Amino acid sequence: MNLDLGPVWLTLQLAAVTVALLLLVGTPLAWWLAHTRTRVKPLVEAITALPLVLPPTVLGFYLLVLFAPGAPLGAAWLGLTGQTLTFSFSGLVLASMLYSLPFVVQPLQAAFEAVGRGPLEAAAVLGARPIDAFFTVASPLAARGYLTASVLGFAHTLGEFGVVLMVGGNIPGRTRVISIAIYEQVETLDFAAAHVLSAGLLAFSFAALVLVYVLNRRYPVHAA
Repeated sequence: MNLDLGPVWLTLQLAAVTVALLLLVGTPLAWWLAHTRTRVKPLVEAITALPLVLPPTVLGFYLLVLFAPGAPLGAAWLGLTGQTLTFSFSGLVLASMLYSLPFVVQPLQAAFEAVGRGPLEAAAVLGARPIDAFFTVASPLAARGYLTASVLGFAHTLGEFGVVLMVGGNIPGRTRVISIAIYEQVETLDFAAAHVLSAGLLAFSFAALVLVYVLNRRYPVHAA
């Protein structure tokens, strides 16, 4: 068995960076979806949830086209950083953010909806500004949603294959994540190493789901 732990550390780094950025981007989006009454809300929700039903290879293909140096986004990134988005860690992060977006936004949206407007209105009566009410009232009440979003987003990013393969390829130390390493080990008939990595992903994914269900049962969010 030839077990290389490089893909493990790279995947953990990718998942951590992806979740951190998704929490920053997903929080205002989830807050808007939880409180808006605009008619375009279903359209935005559908776009946000699209990675749930879209084949990863399809998403990966269009991201590969979008990230290419000849495309506007890819060219702008190349001009700013001197590096391409394709076949790079930065490209993997952006692709992972899109691929795992619903796994972060949807739990946050549900948590904000469960908090309701009552606590925010009470905070406003006491003189709190909207931003203060969000950080001191809404966010603490939605803490379970943040934890659920973090766990699901992290676990989902760990298991990516089609998207990261299309965007990042299989470059050791740069884009070779766990799922691609497992695929390569199966192709080379190194089943022992594939078993180790696969069992690790299976155990982590199962533990993550158990944690989410336990939290949902033990610490329910009550609507105001």
